[in-house]
Amino acid sequence: MDAVFSRRKVLNPDELRALNARSDLKGAVQMASHVGAIIIVAWAHAAFMGTWWVLLTGALLGVLINFLYAAQHELSHATVFATRKVNEVFGRLIGFVMIFPRDFDQVMHFAHHSHTQNWERDGELVREPYTLQTYLLWLSGISYWRNRLVGLVRRARGIIVEPYIRAEEEAKVVRESRIHAALYAGIALLSLITGSWAALTFWLLPMVLTKPVHQLQNTIEHLGLSHEDDILENTRSTRTNALIRWLCWQMPYHTAHHAFPSVPFWKLRDLNAKLEDHTGEVHRMGWIEFQVDVIRKLAQKDESQWPMNEVWVFPVEGGRTARMPAE
Repeated sequence: MDAVFSRRKVLNPDELRALNARSDLKGAVQMASHVGAIIIVAWAHAAFMGTWWVLLTGALLGVLINFLYAAQHELSHATVFATRKVNEVFGRLIGFVMIFPRDFDQVMHFAHHSHTQNWERDGELVREPYTLQTYLLWLSGISYWRNRLVGLVRRARGIIVEPYIRAEEEAKVVRESRIHAALYAGIALLSLITGSWAALTFWLLPMVLTKPVHQLQNTIEHLGLSHEDDILENTRSTRTNALIRWLCWQMPYHTAHHAFPSVPFWKLRDLNAKLEDHTGEVHRMGWIEFQVDVIRKLAQKDESQWPMNEVWVFPVEGGRTARMPAE
């Protein structure tokens, strides 16, 4: 990769060391603000039961829960807290809430970083090319949740088919899946015994129904970009605002994250500025313009028919775009 993108030319060792420094305080503030927002909205959701306002509170609650995956992602990188074990504990708790076990997600995501946009080895790209229909199903969350549930049950049965899971990792992935499956079954049984709808009302239904909002960020990061081994060509940042960057734990600075995945989320803005000082520009788009372009292109032909090493989803002005705004 250094033949086309040299990390050493972007940051010297001292700069990288400074950017890599973790902070328990910074991580705690972000985590507390996100979890605190969920608690406040959940309280409002309960208070508005029986009124039309419950549609709004349910939507807000679901969006906040779905974007906890941004926290899980950072916790897998151990960049949220300086204390490594705390990253693991919170990662497992959030992975349970997201129905996305932490060990499996970490294995898959590290394969994604090691082999970004490689069809056979990228843990988040091992799939058939999208057609318009399959993309819309994924965007809606229908095929997303099907994959999550079917995969969890299959791995709990001890069946591993994912090519990015190494033989020495299989046991922990299977064990973790079995623990999750047992706990979910326990929650379902307890809900039936007590006649409680709490799990559906405050967790599952809001999370499942608002998945399309989360997919706006999930789909924008690499789709329609080159499959060559070049971070600047195969990764896209998001044009957005401060509120969304908070919700996404700064992942809209996605090119910077892929260039230096060891840098904590709260330093990605500074890292992005340094990266753009070096490269001049990075690929970036807004959520809506991206979806409009993807749907328009897939209406013409499916993903497999677009050139694999060329950008085929880009802003109206075309090609690379200027640096992301500071605010």
